[in-house]
Amino acid sequence: MAARRGATGRRLELGIQLQQLRENCPPVEDGRIKGMTRKAAVAAKGLKTLSEAQLLRIEKGELNFRRNVGDLKILLKRYGVTDEDLVESLVELNRDAPSEDWLTGYRSSMPTGMPHFVGLEAEAEALLVYHPTIVAGLLQTPAYARALFEVNRPVEDTTGEFVKNGVDVRMERKKRVLEREDPPKLRVILGEAALLTPYGGPDVMADQYQEIIRLVREKHISVQVLLTAKQGYRASHDFTVMDLGSGLPPRVQTDNAWGAVSTSDKLREVNRFTRRFETMVGVALGLDDTVKYLEQLVQR
Repeated sequence: MAARRGATGRRLELGIQLQQLRENCPPVEDGRIKGMTRKAAVAAKGLKTLSEAQLLRIEKGELNFRRNVGDLKILLKRYGVTDEDLVESLVELNRDAPSEDWLTGYRSSMPTGMPHFVGLEAEAEALLVYHPTIVAGLLQTPAYARALFEVNRPVEDTTGEFVKNGVDVRMERKKRVLEREDPPKLRVILGEAALLTPYGGPDVMADQYQEIIRLVREKHISVQVLLTAKQGYRASHDFTVMDLGSGLPPRVQTDNAWGAVSTSDKLREVNRFTRRFETMVGVALGLDDTVKYLEQLVQR
């Protein structure tokens, strides 16, 4: 499993296993029947700089022990792990995969939580994506993406370099998700406003419509449009549900009002957003009708 996953998937798998080991390890003298708190875990003798907050981020898959694998081995000993094969497998998971090196130069300009989401997105086996007001990032053309960033530039007080980096990241994301050897099944629902709100002028929008038509010809991609005049349920904000395959829990991602990206693997939340998506599938245009609608927009 470790050899197949990219860096984010490896960190997430490592974090899940470490949390399970901590919660099921022999008790310490703190009144617990089994397991230990993160505070008790980082009190292990010999740990270098591991804090309770860092351990939380490691268990969430946001960090690993890249700079000090010795702390990982000490923590495993603290958890009562004596199986050498298990220790070695976790050490192997801790080794960074090179698949996300491209993100390094962009992390400082990405919203909080975005690098983690981008890493997971590129490893998903299936994606459910909904956006009510703009074309979803994985469907965007470079010109459309640039127009979006330019519209926001005076409001967010960003630079031309920020716009360029944003477009580059979005196009690289698209390539890594949709052009990999085993692309995920991608299902997208767009609100009609996402297609009718002009960004970059008629030519940019026409090219964007054509790009969506091109993509839906791929057998693993489907797009549906949710018409404004159609009565029925519609979610008020964008989200993505990610099926990460066996061994990792599914996750849901949403953007918040402060521009940060939030993800959750709580089954209740994943199921809630999945129900929202499937309900909108029944309200939106069918696949063939969506293509016809896009072709009409091209000719306007």
